[in-house]
This record gives sequence, C-alpha cells and structure tokens, in this order.
Amino acid sequence: MNPLTRDLITWVYPSLEPYTTGRIQVSPIHNLYYEECGNPNGKPALFLHGGPGGGIGPEDRRYFNPNEYRIILFDQRGSGKSTPAASLEANTTPELIADIEKLRVQLGIEKWLVFGGSWGSTLALAYAETHPNQVVALVLRGIFLLRKKEIHWFYQEGASAIFPDAWEPYRDHIPEAERHDFVAAYYRRLTHPDPKVQLAAAKIWTTWELSTSRLYTPPELIQTLVTEEFSIKFARIECHYFTHHGFFTEDGELLKNINRIRQIPTFIAQGRYDVVCPMMSAWDLHRAFPEAELVIVPDAGHSVRESGISRALVTATDRYRSLF
Repeated sequence: MNPLTRDLITWVYPSLEPYTTGRIQVSPIHNLYYEECGNPNGKPALFLHGGPGGGIGPEDRRYFNPNEYRIILFDQRGSGKSTPAASLEANTTPELIADIEKLRVQLGIEKWLVFGGSWGSTLALAYAETHPNQVVALVLRGIFLLRKKEIHWFYQEGASAIFPDAWEPYRDHIPEAERHDFVAAYYRRLTHPDPKVQLAAAKIWTTWELSTSRLYTPPELIQTLVTEEFSIKFARIECHYFTHHGFFTEDGELLKNINRIRQIPTFIAQGRYDVVCPMMSAWDLHRAFPEAELVIVPDAGHSVRESGISRALVTATDRYRSLF
C-alpha cells in the first residue's frame, strides 16, 4: 500500500479491513470483541475508543500507517460488539485496565503505543499510570481527566451557554425539581426498569453530546448517528462512569499520578474550541507533564474527524514509529 494514497485533507490512511478478529472472555460476564489490522509483524498500536460506551468503527483504523503498524482495536465492556450489550455490571475503570492487560498478553505483545481520545485519553492515561513499562508512547486527543468540574461544565452548566439550542431538549427532559443534578436525574432514567424510559433518556443524552462535538455538525448526521442501539450503550455506560466519578479514588487522580509516566513519549492534540472536553484539561495536563508535546488545533472542536485533529494525530503516529 502506498502511503501517498491517504486523504490529503485529513491525512488519514486508506480504509482497510481487519486481517483477524476475535473475542476474549475477561470475566464470567463480559466477552470482548477485538480486531487486528495493518501489518501482522508491525509495531503494535492499541486504539482506545471514547465514551465510555462509544465502541470502535472502521474509521478508527486509519490513524496508523498500515504498512508499519499492527493496529489493535477492541470494544470495551458493554460497548460495540462486546457482550452483554450496555451492561453496567462489573464495568469500572480498574476492570477496563485489567482487560487491556489480558488482551496484550493474549496477543503476545510486550509493549505497544497507546492511542486514545476523549474518554480514550482518560483510559490511556489510567492504563499507562498502572502499567508504564508496557507503553512505548501515548498519542492523545481531546483530553478528559474526568474531574468533577469537567462533568459539571458539560452536563450541568457551562457548555449550555454556548449551545443553548441543543441544551434545551436535554434540560427539558428532566422535571424542574431534579435539575440541580442532571447526571443523577439521567442515571435514574437510564437504569429504570422500563426499557422505554431508558431509551428516551439515552437518545436525548446522546443527541446533546453529538450536537456539540464539532465546530459544525449537520443535523442529518446527528440523526444518522443517534440510533437506538448506539444510544443505549453510549448513554448508559457514560452516565454510569460519570455518576461514579470514573471509579477513581480521588478527584484529579490522573494528574496526581502523572510522575509515573513522565518518561513516556507523549503527544497531545487539542481543539481550541472543544466544548465537550474544553482545553483547560489539556492545559492542566500540559502544565503537570511539560515533557509531553501539546499541539493546539486553532480551527477544531472535539471530534477526531476534524481535519486539523486527524492531521496532528497521524503526524504523531508516523513519528513515533522510530521508537520501536
């Protein structure tokens, strides 16, 4: 494959299919789907999807040179093709970290590059801080440290001032008496015994997030993305993690443990106008971890699909090939 055939605007590599897919039983309950793409003898790279609950898709394979990298992607607990779908049982950050290690061992990988955006950046940092010797490099985007103030900004008050038109349906789904804590109110509905109550809340929760993820998101794209199957996994698992503060032992834990990984080559791409994960988090990470390279994309929001973000990320994975 000629790398010059990649998209000249986004710099992503051509579409490709997995050369193998598989499943791994990580607990008595959870069975995870994974796939491998690119070069079976290449440099191992792990893609961590967002959400939590977002799942992987074909476009996620395209941020790595397929001639150089062995690209591994998997659906986290309850997400995508992993089963049971949308399950909240035994679904925590420490368990996801353990899943990553089980997958690494099963695939016979000693060390790998870890790539993640949004919640994927959260999980990548948490994994690296737990298993620093297994990480060759980190490539991160749309930094999310899952602190209380970040959840408050997007789900309670903050982003609402920038997208009031998208906020109103999210707000109005909750009775006024419960609006002092939207995450708690949605969690009650997303865990309600009636599936119809769950689905109604899930679609509104998902629409709010997707409506704010780019500088401009066409309404027809949102309608395409907010399916019943995707929304119920995405909203239930996200709200579950946010209700439990990411299952971290203290607020700001990732920053407090950053010294564990300051020796790991790290690249951060951050959209200047990211409303979902505003730049304050990337900046706080940059201040705590000055060795990491931070690239601020001046004309981008949160989405990895925005051209400035994808170009920065592909530049990083191209450069980090030399670390193996």
